[in-house]
Formats: sequence, structure tokens, C-alpha cells
Amino acid sequence: MFGAKIGANVVIKPSVNIKYPWKLTIGANSWIGENVWIDNLELVTIGENCCISQGALLLCGNHNFSISTFDLIAKPIVLENGVWIGAKSIVSGGVTCFSHSILSIQSATSKDLKSFCIYRGNPAVEIKERKIQ
Repeated sequence: MFGAKIGANVVIKPSVNIKYPWKLTIGANSWIGENVWIDNLELVTIGENCCISQGALLLCGNHNFSISTFDLIAKPIVLENGVWIGAKSIVSGGVTCFSHSILSIQSATSKDLKSFCIYRGNPAVEIKERKIQ
């Protein structure tokens, strides 16, 4: 596991890229789909019962384009319990996806997602409440 903290019953499908395993924590019963890229220049924390669907990107790094040296900016990502990141979606550094939020297919967020809310688009906007029965 190269230093990653992985809970029980976690599924990591083929072709997942994890830049720095020692900066990754995944809670129990979570699922990481094919071709997910976790570009964790900073800590990425994935809670329990999360789903990161095929081709999603978790990108902790960015660059300061307002200065000539184009310095790297790296911020952590937190996915709380029950979060679902849709296929080919993007979560950028500094974002917390709060409990049971959903980022729909091919959406992108650079802002926090509220608990039990569903988001869609680029940039992602809240479209409705997530109800779990």
C-alpha cells in the first residue's frame, strides 16, 4: 500500500493512478473506479462508503498564474462519508465534499459541496437535495 491508509472492503479498480500513496486515506467500503487519477500533492481523505467513478480526477495542485514564477499551489481534498464523484468529474484542491454530496457525471468543482446536495455542470451548481431512503 506504499503508506496509504486503506479501510476494510475498499475496492480499487485497474488503471487507477495515485501520485503519492502516503498522502492518501480511504475509509471502509469505498470504491475507486477505473482510470481515476488521484493527483495528491497534498493529503486526499476519502471517507467511508464513497464512490469515485470511472475517469474522475482529484487534483490537489494548481499554479499561481498571477506571478511570473508560476508557483505551485497545493491544497488538500476531503470527501466525507457517502460522497459520490461521477464519471469523468473533477475536484480541485482545497475542496471539501461534505457528507453524502454528489458531483454528477462530467462536472467540475473548485468550491465545497454541501451535505446531501447534488451538483452538476462546469462550474458545478447545486441542482437538488439528495434524499436517501
